Amino acid sequence: MIDDEGQTPDRPVPGGLRGTWDRLPWLVRSVVMWSACLVVLVAALYLLGRIAVLLAPLAIALAVTLFLAALLDPVTRLLRRLRLPGTLAALLTVLLLLGVLFGTVALVWSLTAGQFRDLTDELDQGVQRTRDFVTSTLPVSETQLDRLTEQARSGIDRSSPDPVSGARTAAEVAGSVLLSLVLLFFLLKDGRAMWRWVVRRVSERNRAVAAAAGRAGWRTLGAYSRGTMMIALIDAVGIGLALVLLGVPMAFPLALITFIGAFVPIIGATVAGAVAVLVALAANGPGTALLVLAAVIAVQQAEGNLLEPLIMKRQVRLHPAVILVAVTAGTLVAGIAGAFVSVPITAVTYRVVDTIQRHRQQAARQQALHLPDGVEPGPGPVPPAPA
Repeated sequence: MIDDEGQTPDRPVPGGLRGTWDRLPWLVRSVVMWSACLVVLVAALYLLGRIAVLLAPLAIALAVTLFLAALLDPVTRLLRRLRLPGTLAALLTVLLLLGVLFGTVALVWSLTAGQFRDLTDELDQGVQRTRDFVTSTLPVSETQLDRLTEQARSGIDRSSPDPVSGARTAAEVAGSVLLSLVLLFFLLKDGRAMWRWVVRRVSERNRAVAAAAGRAGWRTLGAYSRGTMMIALIDAVGIGLALVLLGVPMAFPLALITFIGAFVPIIGATVAGAVAVLVALAANGPGTALLVLAAVIAVQQAEGNLLEPLIMKRQVRLHPAVILVAVTAGTLVAGIAGAFVSVPITAVTYRVVDTIQRHRQQAARQQALHLPDGVEPGPGPVPPAPA
């Protein structure tokens, strides 16, 4: 609006909170907005984590079910290609899983049942050798070492659960295992029909994006499950072979611990390697322990620098810093179970968000180029839309 003298009056600045907000520099407003979004996101994640902790048996059962379903889905699809009904294919897959688990437990028991008595004597001798090595090389007397040992033993006794809580935990674990098996059967049998039902409930405008994001997340979870299984198996075979060659007792159970620990990235392999080194130190002395430590480091370096990039590919690769933060956060929220599921959740979330973002960018380019839906825009800069 122009006054009588041809001058444009200054635009009035609104008062109150709106005026204060408009007078702030754009950098301050951006920081405030991003900080508010971050606070809301962290609060939502914390609330979901607390709910998951309160419903720990159900949350663990669901996480294990999804992990196993992604791992065993190729077996079910293979059985269906052999003209088997969906119910029979899912049932055979679950029975195959139970056979592998019970067969592994029976094999471990048969190989190690006769070694416990010999291992006890070797551990007693190894503990005495370790005490002599510590007192002779470090400025620690036997009295101080006995005092530290007693404090550690009393701390373990205080932290051990009482029988009532132990029985309750065992019942929760048994219930979670049974629930996981039942859910796994139904997910292998009707999982695709369930997903189609979910996609049909999404609005037609976002249905294609939701379907693509779901497929990307499921492929990522499957790739992570199978890749982690292969890497864990290779780690267990490599470290177990080194333990056998070095004459360390209980080599097979230690290899099994390595296999299970490999499902927790970075931290699990470190803990499993430390257990193997400690057993070698107690049973065979410092020389064998150093050789076991060298073997563990060599296997883990080969896994991290060669096997993981080849097996995992770029589909589920995350930066080690992201993995470490995810494992730490999962451990703080839900303990060992949180450490197991934190990395696959992070990988799937990243892949889903990345897929949605790429679809939105593609839709924006199509709209700018006035291309019909489903046509990929070519490379090069996007011309401006006509006025």
